[in-house]
Amino acid sequence: MIQPSDDRNPPMTPQLALRVAVVGTLALMLFALIFFRLWFLQVLSGNQYVAQAQGNTTNTVPINAPRGEILDANGTVLVDSQAVPAVQIAPSVLPVPISLATVQAHPVQIPSQDTMIFNALARVLKMSTRPQRCTYYVYPGPVIYNPALSPIACLVAKSVANSPFANATIKTDVGQDVQAYLAERQTQPQYQGVVTQEIYLRQYPYGKLAAQVFGYVGQPTAAELKQPTYKGQTGSDIVGLSGLEYQYNQSLKGIDGVQRVKVNAAGQFQGYGTRTAPAAGNNLRLSLHLNLEKVGLKALQTAITQNPPANSGAFVAMNYNTGAIYAMGSLPSFYPSDFVPTLSSKEWSKLNSTAANDPLLNRAIGSALPDGSTFKPITATAALESGVWSLNNTYTDPGSFCYPGENPSLPGSCLHNAGNMVGGTINLQSAIRISDDVFFYNLGYKLQFDPNKHPNGGQLQRWARAYGLGQTTGVDLPGESPGVLPTPRYLWQRYIEEKQCETATGAYAYTNGQGMVSATRLPGYKPSPKHPGGCGIAQPQWKNDSWTVGDNVESGVGQGDDLLTPMQLAVVYAALANGGTIVTPHVGQDVQSPNGTILQPINPAPKRKLNINPAYLNAILTGLHEAAQSPGGTSSDVMTSFPMTVYGKTGTAQVGTQQQILTHTEIDYAWYACFVKSATKPIVIVVSVERGGFGDVAAAPVARQMLSQWFFGNAGQFHRGSSKDL
Repeated sequence: MIQPSDDRNPPMTPQLALRVAVVGTLALMLFALIFFRLWFLQVLSGNQYVAQAQGNTTNTVPINAPRGEILDANGTVLVDSQAVPAVQIAPSVLPVPISLATVQAHPVQIPSQDTMIFNALARVLKMSTRPQRCTYYVYPGPVIYNPALSPIACLVAKSVANSPFANATIKTDVGQDVQAYLAERQTQPQYQGVVTQEIYLRQYPYGKLAAQVFGYVGQPTAAELKQPTYKGQTGSDIVGLSGLEYQYNQSLKGIDGVQRVKVNAAGQFQGYGTRTAPAAGNNLRLSLHLNLEKVGLKALQTAITQNPPANSGAFVAMNYNTGAIYAMGSLPSFYPSDFVPTLSSKEWSKLNSTAANDPLLNRAIGSALPDGSTFKPITATAALESGVWSLNNTYTDPGSFCYPGENPSLPGSCLHNAGNMVGGTINLQSAIRISDDVFFYNLGYKLQFDPNKHPNGGQLQRWARAYGLGQTTGVDLPGESPGVLPTPRYLWQRYIEEKQCETATGAYAYTNGQGMVSATRLPGYKPSPKHPGGCGIAQPQWKNDSWTVGDNVESGVGQGDDLLTPMQLAVVYAALANGGTIVTPHVGQDVQSPNGTILQPINPAPKRKLNINPAYLNAILTGLHEAAQSPGGTSSDVMTSFPMTVYGKTGTAQVGTQQQILTHTEIDYAWYACFVKSATKPIVIVVSVERGGFGDVAAAPVARQMLSQWFFGNAGQFHRGSSKDL
């Protein structure tokens, strides 16, 4: 009989059981690890990764804040920001979005679908479609792009280069008909990406008035963004680029808003997110007085027009006790509104052309010129304080000053008064009254020093430096010139610079071909060419021992190589008026919140106090008063009838080569410096008219009208003088 088979599994061997246990344990561990990782990601780190994911799909576009207002001393708005209707293009919403990659391509090519929209918009806005050079850089640079693009395409490219997702402003102040037309068609394909909305633009209600003082605004370059004044700002921001707009940029700029833009992983636009509104900047109140500014500018223009070949000038009016500037003007001027919203390359070139005569330059602080006889109170101070002259001394002026030991028949060995005037026997006060050059030539001669022992000059240079010459005044405006206070050391340094330029060595070893030089080879620089014919930086005789008595004699009357600005001269005459205090001039008076709360008063401390003998100072003041309002005074025909006590000094500086001066073919620059002492309205005024001729003829009448406006609220008649002093 066949037995049935046994189908049960044989018992597991110990070896097999061990293997199963090991495999099971490993599998359980792997599943546990995976489960723990999932729990960690979902529970412990979920919020973190959600935030990162949102960040990866959201970009922020800054909304420029309205800049704060600039007010005059009485609260009148001089500069403000106003919302204006604008037509813009959203680059990321175009049929083919324009991105950084688009504007960085070589060559830059605008997609045809986008070009059709640009051309359609150009027809509505009456803009050109012709390609032209478009210059921009992608922050932070330094590569410069110069593709040929239509005006609208150029504006879009510049905007994307600065801020990839921001709207590009195409045109502002568009009419309501254009706004309505585009608003009705924003959903149509031919206007895809075109939007109309309000933006903030700088407004200048008084045109060119104080343009160089206010400055202008625009988008900063990569190099400019490295400056402290632009800390925290980007290439798409509107910032102050000159004047007060630059100096107080941090106070005026406000807090930008934010528009969040949704993008996908590829950086493509997906829609708009939340929006944070911008906050307006703080206001800046100035010490300027609008009406005085108006009168000064009009009077200066009259002086330039009436005295050809005059072509430019400047004025400063200031509180001689505090340094608060009441008025500051410079001609020719410009319209700051031309920079809003942008200035074309063509317009920029026009403003900087030779024919324009530097309208962007604030001549009140940035144009250093010889000042002629307005320098004489400094010479008088030095002569009296050093002991080379006393108040009891007199000098007999025969009409000429001849250098001792020189042959009077040789050119340049004798110097004369203007018009060959003979002063006769005079004291210091009378010499100031009639502006006797020969008298002050003599003082310059007496103040001579050993240049080898005193490379920084003698008593004349010491007192000029103490009054503030050869250095900036510290006024709260950019672009101030320190002027020139010539000394033996200065002449030697200029001589060295001349030789380096001639031989293309030292600081002149390399050049970028556009006027910039360097001692090292910077990117884009090449070896400089040599100039064996000379560079005109220094005269051939300017060597270490070239300082002569003639240099000091010329300095004594504000000639030679002395150069100063109207602002510096205003500080000098302020010190004469206030008893010797060197004030720190300032245009800003305080920073205010938008609601008018004073956040920061602006009242810089004076620099120093000069220790001038009161008797000496009184003698100088007597001479200045007689010069303005006594018979024979150099500005008496302008100031005698003014119903207040005026202290004033004319100046006529000869500008030209030594040969031109010797042959009387030089150009005369007119100056006038004056002040009126007042317990309630202290004021000092300095006026310069370049190529204007005599100080009494061109400059003093401007000061007279400003004084009349300041004290009586009426500029009055333009009193043109006739005196011919140097």
